[in-house]
Amino acid sequence: MNADTDPEIRTFHLSSPQPDIRLDKYLSQILPQFSRAYLQRLIEQVHILVNDRRSKAGHRLDRADTVTVVLPVLPVRPLAEAIPLVIVHEDEDILVIDKPAGLTVHPAPGHPRHTLVNAVLAHCPALALSDDLLRPGIVHRLDKDTSGLIIIAKNDRARAHLASQFKRRIVSKGYLVLVHGRLCPEQGTIEAPIGRDPHSRRKMTIVEDGREATTRYQVREYLDDYTLLEVTPVTGRTHQIRVHLSAIGYPVAGDAVYGARSARFERQFIHAYRLGFHLPATGEYREFVSPLPADLKQALERLRRS
Repeated sequence: MNADTDPEIRTFHLSSPQPDIRLDKYLSQILPQFSRAYLQRLIEQVHILVNDRRSKAGHRLDRADTVTVVLPVLPVRPLAEAIPLVIVHEDEDILVIDKPAGLTVHPAPGHPRHTLVNAVLAHCPALALSDDLLRPGIVHRLDKDTSGLIIIAKNDRARAHLASQFKRRIVSKGYLVLVHGRLCPEQGTIEAPIGRDPHSRRKMTIVEDGREATTRYQVREYLDDYTLLEVTPVTGRTHQIRVHLSAIGYPVAGDAVYGARSARFERQFIHAYRLGFHLPATGEYREFVSPLPADLKQALERLRRS
């Protein structure tokens, strides 16, 4: 076994836990070196099992339960890298960045460098002192191949302020998404719980015991056998837009994971074009907009000419 690359597995046999204690609370007591939020992410990602079965953070433990924790190998503290950034807005508390497709948001095992976090640390060195060792400044994410607007908190106070807005679902998010097929009706809401795909740890899927997820859409334009949508995710689950649209039979164009590869698209057609929230410093509501990037704009123009 290679101690530098293999995960650490710990097993805890509960003989006399506190009565009716939540799984995440119990874990935070026996593993105090990890934040409760991080432990909740491990539970969601099925790195933590109760009696060899997936569970939820709020699961109430029994005295005879066995909890297995698989601690993934964590990257070292990210290093600053001089990667160009398109900054839409900056003040003392935040950055609003127009992220290009192909740029991963934060380091992860097997991908420790060349991420948005590495770039932000070069622009804002003080973030290296953040309480979050691995994801300084990150309050929400975009998929690697999704382009568009993302907020970076420059200090822990701003991060807490923004995290509260996301938790209360008062951040306004708008995505331009092209899907296969002519989606009808022209507007609608998709509600289906999302969780880790039991057959593929890299994918998400709709599962009965998943986290509740809601996605709203509005048709903008029909183009041959495609539909351009404005999509508003009410919740913020991993791969939510892609999973929900694929589940109703209209996969995102260019999405090889939840749809099919296409010679027409070099990447998934999702662009985070609108982002509105209250500035941490003043409480003022601001909304930012990003134009459709050249590759997606050209793809639409080709469809309109066909």
